[in-house]
Amino acid sequence: MTQIEITFLGTTAAVPTKVRNHPAIHLRYQSENEYCYLFDCGEGTQRQILYSGLNFMRIDEIFITHLHADHFAGLFGLLESMSLEGRKKPLRIFAPEAEKFVEALQSVGYSSKNFAVIPRNVAFEGNEIERLVDAEEFTVYAIPVKHGIPAVAYAFVEKDRIKIDKAKAKKLGLPETGPLYRKIKAEGSDVFNGKKIMLDDISIVEKGKKVVYSGDTMPCSNIVKLASDADLLIHDSTFFTDLEGMEGARHSSLDEVMRIAKQAKAKGVILTHISRRYQDIKELKEKIKGYENVKIAKDFMKIVLK
Repeated sequence: MTQIEITFLGTTAAVPTKVRNHPAIHLRYQSENEYCYLFDCGEGTQRQILYSGLNFMRIDEIFITHLHADHFAGLFGLLESMSLEGRKKPLRIFAPEAEKFVEALQSVGYSSKNFAVIPRNVAFEGNEIERLVDAEEFTVYAIPVKHGIPAVAYAFVEKDRIKIDKAKAKKLGLPETGPLYRKIKAEGSDVFNGKKIMLDDISIVEKGKKVVYSGDTMPCSNIVKLASDADLLIHDSTFFTDLEGMEGARHSSLDEVMRIAKQAKAKGVILTHISRRYQDIKELKEKIKGYENVKIAKDFMKIVLK
């Protein structure tokens, strides 16, 4: 069995509060192997990781949505701690203008790290979905979004899995177990008792899970495109009121997020990047009444998709 575990390490917008830290999301994919990814890394993220019971040394790669300080300032301390704890494995950092950013990041102070920090530029213009990571069991994608500075959204997409349907196999008189199934899955077919058995004859496709993280963005067609049929859309909802007439607002409101989710046919929505103007969680919960499968993120909240 596989599962995607998402831990919200920081859920505020711009300025931290007593209960909300700067943006960061930890995603752990568990199957026969384990993969740990960090999406954004606001100030204080490494302490949030410790409080949450996670291990920052297990982070495989980091994905930054954009270069506003509340989304990356935690990298300074996190990378130093990784070095002090003896990390040797190279670390890739994905971000818009990553090469310029990582070079500047490493030029500050007199640090000397024992592992390579590898920048990976992510396209921030246009409307194409870019494939960043292509692992055996999942893929990570990005697409440009609209925020006033170079910014992107990310999608973690589990690949579809082909499973043997025991009921179908039984109808064809096949044994319950055996090397026959391994060969059919590997080669697409095999012969049993003189009859050719095709993989399609005895299998079903289990759709992989899809998680999308918007980062900071105004409503745009690109996020709808990336979030199409997502199992979970984690979206910037800085404001819970209509933004019309609010000059300089480069974020999304509750109603805008819900329109995006409807257009994308997302199955579930979590609202994050909450403005500090909203101190009363009861008030926010009242605002989402009437919407189905919607939650408001809070620090250390965990979501598991199986």
